[in-house]
This record gives sequence, structure tokens and C-alpha cells, in this order.
Amino acid sequence: MRSPYIEDRTSKAIIRDEALRLFATRNADAVTVRDIAAASGVSPSLILRHYGSKDGLRAAVGEHVVRLFQTMLEQATAPEGTAPLDVQALPSLATQVARNLPTGSPIPAYLARLLIDGGPEARALFAQLHALSQAGLADLIEAGSAIDGGDPSARAAFLLANDLAVIMLRDRLHEVLGMDPLSVAGLHRWGRQVLAVYQGGLLATPSDQR
Repeated sequence: MRSPYIEDRTSKAIIRDEALRLFATRNADAVTVRDIAAASGVSPSLILRHYGSKDGLRAAVGEHVVRLFQTMLEQATAPEGTAPLDVQALPSLATQVARNLPTGSPIPAYLARLLIDGGPEARALFAQLHALSQAGLADLIEAGSAIDGGDPSARAAFLLANDLAVIMLRDRLHEVLGMDPLSVAGLHRWGRQVLAVYQGGLLATPSDQR
């Protein structure tokens, strides 16, 4: 399966990626066009030529992240060549992030900072991610791998929140578990528990321990 994270080295993409990295480490309001220009190795005027304004660049960063997550959610709901209940086939956005984003990608940190800081961009991004989660759930229902539970909007939000928690709390989970939850071994350990709870609630035992 081809990764949705395809490197683009045009000056416009470099500016977008450096802006994303800076927005991930600092509140976007605190990052200036000059900061982004210095990190990108271009002039501030080139940023304005490509994006019109800092707000235009912020919107482009958000759209880029949504496109990546859209592709990953599509892959998550259509695992290839694996059994439906295999841990490695678990239709999880966190699994797709681990599989497709390069090591050190600022996207998880960007997502965490944006959603925690709040504001119109955070609301818009979360709404888009929820819409993608709803579409992914619909695909699973059509494939016979899920039901809507009588409230597909809430169920999609529940699945999205679970995945985002792993992505956003990755470092804290690593600290308490002694293992990166988005590594291959971490995904297996985490996925076994997720699958067991999804299948049978908190009284369930992972299938490989029965």
C-alpha cells in the first residue's frame, strides 16, 4: 500500500511544511510570516505570493492535514489481505498514522496543539475529521464489519475520539507503557486491548490469551 505521505519539495510545499512544523511547536498566532520564511529559506514576499496571507497559509496547512487523514481513513476502512478481526487489520486511524507518517512527523503534535488550543480552525478541522470518520464507518457498515448502533454520528465520534487520544497522547502513553503505542510492537499491544474491548466490553479477554 502506498503511503499517502508523499514528499513534495516545491517551494510552496516547503513553506507549508515548515509552517506546519512551527505551528506544531508553538501557537500559530505566535508564529510570524518572517519566522516561516526563515525556516523555509525563502523571502516573506514569496510566502505572500503563494498563499496571499498568513491566514491563507494556515488554511492551506489545515487542508493538507485533512487530505492526509482522509487518505489514511480510507485505507483504515479497507485493509488489504488481512482477516477482519486481525489486530493488524484493525480499522484504526492511529494504525494508519503509524504506518504512513514518517518518523518525526510534526502532524500529530500539530493536531494536538490545534485541537487543544481551540478556535475556528480547530472546530473546522474536527468537523472535517468527524465527517471522514462517519464516511469510514459507513464503509465498514456496507462491508458488514460494523453496525451504526442506532446513532452513527455518535459512534463515528467515539471511534474518532479514541484514535485521536492515542495520536495526541502518544508521548504520555509511551511514558506509562514503556512502549511507543504507534510503533509496530506498541500497535500490537494496544490493538489487542482495543479489539477485546470493542468486541466484548471491559470483561473481555484478548483472543490470544483465552
